[in-house]
Amino acid sequence: MRALSTDELREKYLHFFEGKGHLRLPSASVVPHGDPTLLFTGAGMVPFKPYFLGRATPPRTRLTTCQRCLRTPDIDHVGHTARHATFFEMLGNFSFGDYFKREAITWAWEFVTQELQLPTDRLWTTVYENDDEAAALWQEIASLPAERIRRLGKADNFWEIGVGPCGPCSEIYLDRGPEFGCGKPTCGPGCDCDRFMEFWNLVFIQFFKNEEGQYLPLERKGIDTGMGLDRMAALLQGVDSIFDIDAVRPIVDKVGELSGHRYKSSASADVSLRVIADHVRGGTFLAMDGVLPSNEGRGYVMRRLIRRAVRHGRLLGLTRPFLADVAAVVVQTMGSAYPQLKEDWPRISQVLRAEEERFQTVLDEGTQLLTQLMDLLHPAPGKPRVLAGEDVFRLYDTYGFPLELTREIAAERGVEIDEAGFQRAMERQRERARAARGQTSYLGGAQDAWARLAERYPSKFVGYETLASRGRVVALAREGAMVDALELGEEGEVVLDVTPFYAEAGGQVADTGTLTGATGQFQVQDVQRPAGQLVVHRGKVVAGRIRLEDEVLASVEPHARHDTARNHTATHLLHQALRTVLGKQVHQAGSLVASDRLRFDFTYPEPLSAEQVARVEELVVDQILANTPVTTREMPLSEALASGAMALFGEKYGQTVRVVEVGDFSRELCGGTHVRRTGEIGPFRILSESGISAGVRRIEAVTGHVAYTLARRDWETIGRLAVALGTDRASVVERVERLQASEREQARQIQELTARLASAAAQELAAQARTVGGVRVLATVVKGVDGAALLTLGDRLQERLGDSVIVLAGVEGDQAQLVTMVSPRLVQLGLDAGRLVREVAGRAGGRGGGRRELGRGAASQVARLPEVLRETADRVVQELEAAGTGAPAAAGVTSKRKE
Repeated sequence: MRALSTDELREKYLHFFEGKGHLRLPSASVVPHGDPTLLFTGAGMVPFKPYFLGRATPPRTRLTTCQRCLRTPDIDHVGHTARHATFFEMLGNFSFGDYFKREAITWAWEFVTQELQLPTDRLWTTVYENDDEAAALWQEIASLPAERIRRLGKADNFWEIGVGPCGPCSEIYLDRGPEFGCGKPTCGPGCDCDRFMEFWNLVFIQFFKNEEGQYLPLERKGIDTGMGLDRMAALLQGVDSIFDIDAVRPIVDKVGELSGHRYKSSASADVSLRVIADHVRGGTFLAMDGVLPSNEGRGYVMRRLIRRAVRHGRLLGLTRPFLADVAAVVVQTMGSAYPQLKEDWPRISQVLRAEEERFQTVLDEGTQLLTQLMDLLHPAPGKPRVLAGEDVFRLYDTYGFPLELTREIAAERGVEIDEAGFQRAMERQRERARAARGQTSYLGGAQDAWARLAERYPSKFVGYETLASRGRVVALAREGAMVDALELGEEGEVVLDVTPFYAEAGGQVADTGTLTGATGQFQVQDVQRPAGQLVVHRGKVVAGRIRLEDEVLASVEPHARHDTARNHTATHLLHQALRTVLGKQVHQAGSLVASDRLRFDFTYPEPLSAEQVARVEELVVDQILANTPVTTREMPLSEALASGAMALFGEKYGQTVRVVEVGDFSRELCGGTHVRRTGEIGPFRILSESGISAGVRRIEAVTGHVAYTLARRDWETIGRLAVALGTDRASVVERVERLQASEREQARQIQELTARLASAAAQELAAQARTVGGVRVLATVVKGVDGAALLTLGDRLQERLGDSVIVLAGVEGDQAQLVTMVSPRLVQLGLDAGRLVREVAGRAGGRGGGRRELGRGAASQVARLPEVLRETADRVVQELEAAGTGAPAAAGVTSKRKE
């Protein structure tokens, strides 16, 4: 076998197939572009699904790639075997109606035996049990004996994805030798042990599976192959596992260096070293491709990878953040193949570091509680210890502790978890949530009826073309029940066969307006689409009555619709402006499009600078001033995605979609209402930028009339300021800055004067202090002094009096500030200024507290203060006289007399 580095193997494969007429394409993102049905790119063919499904035309009928991939179904096996990983690279060659089995098998055999020089006597293949053609080709082309061509069933050697193209597959294995095997007589390709390593899968796309489950032969057959780059590198480099290859071992060794655990010195530690290396690789590439940790979808998978890595770091003794240090090695080892890793390193490291630090706190609290819960378990003899589902749910709900992590930690202690109980608790929470939002499910018991109506009377929406149309009332509902009429003053729901009203969807609020018939009028307050294409108008009868079969004029309130359209188009401009300024990792995470404002949530790991916000706003305004045409087109989903239109993950799209384009600036799948040209948006202004959750930011903005009104109000405010400051608008800021500088200078002078006055006052007040055994006691009222000046005065008095107990009450109007001070030497004897101020404040209608050397408080019964201070001073003096140099227990003093 020819020893090759991972980079050399990748290049050799791609170069080989370029020589066979294939077009080399770069790796697509690990986030499938425009395919909301998939979380991640889990195979080399994923970016080419539209080509295999016949929905788009490939740039060439022969393609080859090295695709970065992420899969998590086998996540629990990672670290325990030589071949399992969540992140990996897949080499592939593809044919779309070009070559078929003979060429695919010929070139595969040529590459592995001539280019890679794998020993032919150790190569095995598998074919689908009924694929005689593939078996015969392997014997003809590779001269493989029949015993080294295994026939396996549909579960192992037939590829299909439901309805659509499918076909049998053939896998190539290398026999690594009996030392890697299980020793079973039946050991061979497909065995779970590590002896026979599958490294290349050839899929022959030759059938189309229809809705009836029939497999119909395809006229244009295809090829989809996948060779695991890491697995083949391990074979060529003669190492035990994919974690020992040149692209991964440095990452493992870095974790070992940070943790003090040398790789292959401890079986249990090795598992954690491998888990961390794999998960950090996956997390690094997810961050590069714009995924941010969250509690759902792709973000949840990323959070799980990071948190599992942190958890295994704890098992190795790593208590300080370490993921960014490990990820830096990922960038070093893979940066030549993926330069974007180096370009995006600052952002990648920040994403990993922030999530790790966030989880450290969760892990500490959750692990402590979980340990306590497991310690309390006392099972019956012969039965396992089981953690209650309610406790598992509490860890999840209160501490954000993932179910998978609870299961993993519990398993280490030999504890099982009641997953059924956890699911019941989760369902109860969902039911509470559904009940809490019950007011939005206004259809109630009519839901099934609406679903049936949607099949019989799907509403025809004409709101893109007009704001008023005639329609027939096909259904009415009141309080969840179908009715024949709605009377004056009654609230209910109306369904029309034709409507111009936009139902709330895609973040855009519903239209409002009226339904006017011959016998009454209905005020539309909300519009929803509860089932299929059924549009339900919710509101109140404001005149006469509305009856089934009435013909009504449906009129949308035009001003609100136009203002909403302004905000919706502005949202598209804002989305693209953010991607232009911040990078392609920005993705929409939610939105609100109303008539008076817009709100746009997007993925980004840090706050935007003022300069970035200004640049985003500027780009939007530039597009508005350009008065760019806004066009809409309906087209097949595959065509829209191939054109680069942005689709939102989690949204469900039909085969035909609506694409909204703003010139060459923005292209999105969208069913909302928009302006005809960007100039109709009018003024645009960003009001705020803030964070709403980890990795998700929010921008709020206004357009049109609201933005104009806001600008006019600000202009008028600046005008009033200019008049008040005796200047013009252009000089307001300069004038305010001069005033602030003058105010700072005055404050400095006041502070200096206060210090002088305090010094003078301290000299006068010091003369009033009483002396007891070398300790000075002063308790007095000072008028016209605020809290800050009172502290300064106390400091000056302490400087003059030396060892002292000082109680000052600064009176301003009907309120008083209190300060008590006890010299450090007296504190050591037991005197406590905090207790002293609490006593004085308590007797004068106030509260106080503080440290033993300094107490502060306030009092409202100013008239009582002279008497309270005099009595307090008397008690302090009496106690000091009685105790000599001791510390009396009265007046906030704790006795320390020796028994």
